[in-house]
Amino acid sequence: MSILPGPGWWAGLPPAAGAAVMATGIISVALQMTGHRTSSLAALVIAVALWLVLAVDFTVRLVGDRGRFRAEADTPAALTAVAATTVIGTRLSLLGWQTVAAALLALAALLWPGLLFNVVRHWRRRMPGGAFLGCVATQGLAVLAAALAAACHQDWLARAALAAFCLGLLLYVAALFRFDLREVVGGAGDHWVAGGALSISALAGSKLTASPVWSGSAHTALRTVTLAALALSLVWYVVLLVAELRHPRPRYDIRRWATVFPLGMTATACLSVAEPAGIAWLVPLGEFLLWIAVAAWVLTVAVLVSSHLAARRPPRPGSPPA
Repeated sequence: MSILPGPGWWAGLPPAAGAAVMATGIISVALQMTGHRTSSLAALVIAVALWLVLAVDFTVRLVGDRGRFRAEADTPAALTAVAATTVIGTRLSLLGWQTVAAALLALAALLWPGLLFNVVRHWRRRMPGGAFLGCVATQGLAVLAAALAAACHQDWLARAALAAFCLGLLLYVAALFRFDLREVVGGAGDHWVAGGALSISALAGSKLTASPVWSGSAHTALRTVTLAALALSLVWYVVLLVAELRHPRPRYDIRRWATVFPLGMTATACLSVAEPAGIAWLVPLGEFLLWIAVAAWVLTVAVLVSSHLAARRPPRPGSPPA
């Protein structure tokens, strides 16, 4: 399904379109962290514009199409609404817009429990990578809460972030037991969230590790868990990349945005973990992975546009009907 403009296009967007906001937003965060402010702001504008479109669509469905809203709220992709909101909030926090970021945290926290409950109660065996979105949404709350705790010196927010961080890890383990490993070689794009969920866990852990709220054994434990999450996410990165190269899936699918997001998130996690963990070589690694993510974003947009134009091109005379 396309996310390009067309007659009534915005009303037909599936929940999975939220991954495009997540991907663009986290790339904006990483670009800001590496000093590419102009490019970062451009990505932020795109992410916010799409977030606003999706927010309007979400509200319209909630008010005017309850049947469709309930059906979509039961799917893992519904949690992209929470994750996308926290990613935008995190980027705005970097801009110093703490009040707006806090409002987005409150909105995401309001949406999170109901959507998570609906999604988890519909879990089944052999699920696609979307099963990990419960972890991603929860860790998104942890990241934004920890960022605001540091910016506004609110220790209670740091403790709330720690609770979300721990719950996110538990949700990851639960989703891992339900993940269909065959998705690694045949998934449509969201299978990358298996690694991206660990990357956002590492990002949340890095912000908690950097907090002055914890010291001694608590700080050591946070650092250890953060490094373990990052290491496992990098293992997933290699495994999934090798699978992509051996089993190419070149056709556009909206779930491909759930591939771009983990690429950008892994880069951001490396950049963020480097300082509190005291591992300097993570910075050049994060910068290298960032440009892979940017290239994947550009490629995904190019394939999307190409697919959209091909679908709208009138058939040649004499050609068989599609």
